[in-house]
Amino acid sequence: MEFGLHTFGDATNGSSNQLLDDAQVLRNVLEQAVLADSLGVDCFGVGEHHREDFVISAPETMLAGIATRTEKIRLNSAVTVLSTDDPVRVYQRFATIDALSNGRAEPILGRGSFTESYPLFGFELKDYDELFEDRLQIFSQLRDGAPVTWQGRTRSPLQNQVVYPRLERPQMKSWVGVGGSQESVIRAARYDFPLMLAIIGGSPTRFTSFIDQYQNSRKQFNLPVGEVAIHCPGHIAETDEKAKQTVWPHLQGMYAKIGRERGWPPMRYDQFQFGTSPDGAMFIGSPDTVARKIVDVTNLLGVDRFDMKYSNGTMPHEDCMDSIKLFATEVIPRVRELREE
Repeated sequence: MEFGLHTFGDATNGSSNQLLDDAQVLRNVLEQAVLADSLGVDCFGVGEHHREDFVISAPETMLAGIATRTEKIRLNSAVTVLSTDDPVRVYQRFATIDALSNGRAEPILGRGSFTESYPLFGFELKDYDELFEDRLQIFSQLRDGAPVTWQGRTRSPLQNQVVYPRLERPQMKSWVGVGGSQESVIRAARYDFPLMLAIIGGSPTRFTSFIDQYQNSRKQFNLPVGEVAIHCPGHIAETDEKAKQTVWPHLQGMYAKIGRERGWPPMRYDQFQFGTSPDGAMFIGSPDTVARKIVDVTNLLGVDRFDMKYSNGTMPHEDCMDSIKLFATEVIPRVRELREE
């Protein structure tokens, strides 16, 4: 079983309950990654956004900084919005991280759940699917470090193009991140990418059909069984009640802001309670509660990697650090113990 931690660099409150400067949030993320590495967590991921509530807009730059301060932890983007980036440049940036980290770069590529990058970088939202299809097709060749030949509508053609820097290993392991799109699941299978499922709401049981579809698609493409991981929100404290009390006002505020933009009603506390229940998608509670839920959900879905998004809206840096410590020192050992039983 492997374990990872993810953050979007959520804009967080300081000691005076006022938002910290973006620069300080970025420095805090670096310290969170260093802590996770020192405690033996397998993976650390940072997501790309272009909005005021998440301050990481350049995940590869953030990961390059983390690479120079860590030793073993594998470095993910969670996710890189490939639709509105150039796949060659994405590859080059991750190949650089791979060199700096001695082979620890693992991009997670996705279409993104927010749309701010489209007008920011001059793309049309109506081209959402075609952009991702073309770019993923190109990246599927780039990750091997071999010359690339490609032609399509959304980018200039490539003819036997060698891209630098060259990798020191045969292939840079790269994932496709999916939030609930059947087309993206099939696409990940077609191009032979491991699948990262973002389970951020509802019941995790509904994702069994996506995993079945992924594995069935791989079989149709004459590929072996593929690797699947899950990404879920969470927070850990000494007791269930403390964990809920700590995270609730920050989650409520975050979902209220996003909800106003998308026409959702505010999150009610009973919805939050369901999310933290055994049937919900939030891994919030004491170490034992979270560990048991991880075992139940990963066994149900048949996956061997669990990544927790430990940052939750404006929740302060100190609470994030405490959650990381408990995740690494108590949850992970407890999960392994329960799985052995």
